[in-house]
Amino acid sequence: MTRMPAKRANSRSLADLAPDEVKPMVDGYNEIYDAGPERRKEQYRSFVNHFYDLVTDFYEFGWGQSFHFAPRRRGENFEASLLRHQHFLADRLSLRPGIEVLDVGCGVGGPMGNLARYSGASFVGINNNAYQLERAKLHTQDVESLCRFIHGDYMQIPEDDDRYDAAIAIESMPHAPNKTAAFCEVCRVLRPGSYFAGYEWCLTEDFDPDNAEHLRIKNDIMMGNALPELAFTSEICDALRKAGFELLEASDRAPESDLQTPWYRALQGRDLRLSSIPRTPIGRALTNLTLRIGEKLRVVPEGATAVSTLLNAAADALVEGGKAGIFTPMYFFLARKP
Repeated sequence: MTRMPAKRANSRSLADLAPDEVKPMVDGYNEIYDAGPERRKEQYRSFVNHFYDLVTDFYEFGWGQSFHFAPRRRGENFEASLLRHQHFLADRLSLRPGIEVLDVGCGVGGPMGNLARYSGASFVGINNNAYQLERAKLHTQDVESLCRFIHGDYMQIPEDDDRYDAAIAIESMPHAPNKTAAFCEVCRVLRPGSYFAGYEWCLTEDFDPDNAEHLRIKNDIMMGNALPELAFTSEICDALRKAGFELLEASDRAPESDLQTPWYRALQGRDLRLSSIPRTPIGRALTNLTLRIGEKLRVVPEGATAVSTLLNAAADALVEGGKAGIFTPMYFFLARKP
């Protein structure tokens, strides 16, 4: 049996790993995924943590500092759509100076920094991945007085009850092994009357569990993004209510995209800009080829190409899921703690 290396105390990127560390990590990741949803849920911490050790540099190279999607308007570029999508949350939560916000699964801090600049609110980001937290501190240096970070698990938030004025989760909670338990923790640390808003990755009601193609798309999305399972939109609403929240709004923002600029356009190669090339099928294929040559020349660690291939399959599945209407990465919810 292939086992993942023990969790490392120091944060390191893929480039920092020893040449003989990457392939065992990839093999271990694949083993846990193939073992099924219960194993993935049991080992979600190491499953997700090792995934982001492997893929964070790829994400930043291809996506920038904000690891999420957004509905796009006609004529709007990719980066502008991400920023508008973030500002939508700030406006729905009425964020302003003096408010302290918990960013649940803050990634590398791109959205947090943007929202701090936009609203003047203070943010605390929690993230289980040490390397991403180091990147987040770097990306928020200009607003460091408004940004603080916790290296921890959002399933067990190391904060007192009734601590925060608001909370956000931008495509981070699909990693949760139990939605209700995750939302309970967020509810616990919010003050009474406070609001929680976010975007979830979900299967839509058009998903057919008896359709083999739908199941393949779902599997490729989950495997390429370290997801223990994918919930239906209705399950998100149920979990929020069971966690003690009053659900105020819930809707899929994907249909808000212009028909010419769907949310998955960035992965299709239809944006003719230099900065968009790494996200396109051609750019991803070139990255794979470069890594494959690098592995043969021993200038990149063995296993790097496998990571890139995994992400490419996930990207293709995201496009397929979006085009078929069976998947959304932006199921919006706004909930209130009574």
